[in-house]
Amino acid sequence: MANTQFPSDFLWGAATAAFQIEGATTRDGRAPSIWDVFCATPGKTKRGDTGEPACDHYRRWKGDIELMREVGLQAYRLSVSWPRVMPSGRGDVNPAGLDFYDRLIDGLIDAGIAPMVTLYHWDLPAALQMEMGGWIHPDMPKLFADYAQVIYDRLADRVKMWITINEPWCCVDGGYFHGGHAPGIRDRRLGYLAGHNLIRAHAYAVQRYRAHENGKGKISFALNTTFSYPASDTPEDAAAAERAMLDFGGWFTDPPHFGDYPAVMRERLGDMLPEFSAQDAALLRGSMDYLALNYYLSDTVRHAPGVGHMEIERSFDPAYEKTQMGWPIVPDGFFRLLKWLNSRYQGLPVYITENGAACDDKPDAGGFVDDQDRIAYLADHLAAIAAARREGVDVRGYYVWSLMDNLEWSEGLSKRFGIIRCDPQSQERTIKASGHWYREVINGNGAPALARATWKTDPADNRAKALATEDR
Repeated sequence: MANTQFPSDFLWGAATAAFQIEGATTRDGRAPSIWDVFCATPGKTKRGDTGEPACDHYRRWKGDIELMREVGLQAYRLSVSWPRVMPSGRGDVNPAGLDFYDRLIDGLIDAGIAPMVTLYHWDLPAALQMEMGGWIHPDMPKLFADYAQVIYDRLADRVKMWITINEPWCCVDGGYFHGGHAPGIRDRRLGYLAGHNLIRAHAYAVQRYRAHENGKGKISFALNTTFSYPASDTPEDAAAAERAMLDFGGWFTDPPHFGDYPAVMRERLGDMLPEFSAQDAALLRGSMDYLALNYYLSDTVRHAPGVGHMEIERSFDPAYEKTQMGWPIVPDGFFRLLKWLNSRYQGLPVYITENGAACDDKPDAGGFVDDQDRIAYLADHLAAIAAARREGVDVRGYYVWSLMDNLEWSEGLSKRFGIIRCDPQSQERTIKASGHWYREVINGNGAPALARATWKTDPADNRAKALATEDR
């Protein structure tokens, strides 16, 4: 087992986001975000669920830290609510909002838990959307950097791991291409413009951090992407799968590493894709200190002439089991994605900043959830990380999504990802079987996960097995 064990300094954590857990949406000077507006619009979220009270973490944070200690977390990824700290998005700072995060960071450090802070996890101040049009405005990157500066000034003396923006692809795809997320726009050209400014905002925030007197830690953005399997062994499908990966993961990761979008995007999107100025390109290049990866699923891609700018069609292999979100469970894709990213973005250590599963949790009379399906999911994905490490991918940490059940954006409270159950009515917290198991994983530095995993270390065996059962 020694050759599959995680290194002694591997970091074990869990993750959350402010809007999904904090509640207190009108308390102590917080102003609305675009997600408050979106949730208040009839028909936008399941059952009309909103961010109030979510998990009431704003008031219950001390108890939540105690639960983190009970689970044995070494690290915790949280996000700052921009409208809680700067209600209008610019100008005056709300002292009560900033003080909350100051206390939270102190509480984590006192508990021996290393904080990782995300500056933007989708909750743009509504005022900036209404007054400026949000992320389509060219001045948004500077305003984001100004906000980042406020957070650095207060927290950077203690926080050494930073994420600028969480999953910009989701901001664009859900918020601008399909309209299923805030701000609920459907306009592809505006989407590419918003994505462009999100990338620029990352660069500006990194510049501010590296110039800060306490900017001695590590900073990146959080990438979400899939591994795309070619639908067949033909060269056409192989090329289509590579295009798909560049159009997804490469879209947001090439600029912070190389200074521009993938060439295939430039070729096929034309003037839909904005240009970076020479100054912005210089700021972007090398603006990731590490690769922060959020992984949930993989897909299958075939070459489809005339279909979209990339001429691809995506599908899910029916052989794979699915989570409650309808996402296929593909730890093999995780392994292959880590290798692909390591090959393209060489020299960057990797932290898995989100990975987890929504399951059909059924609490017993006491609120306990025996979520063996979630444990199986996590064990297989941790085995995939171990296999990637054996092949040279420098994965240094893992943050399970999520610490507790929370508001799953437009899905409301209907989907449960937590290793801790949070009863939406009573707010009572109960550590699930997966939370107790995760404590054992942390104590055993990954060994219990590898012992439980069914994912094979030879990925070819996994694919062959899946294809053999496709007709079930």
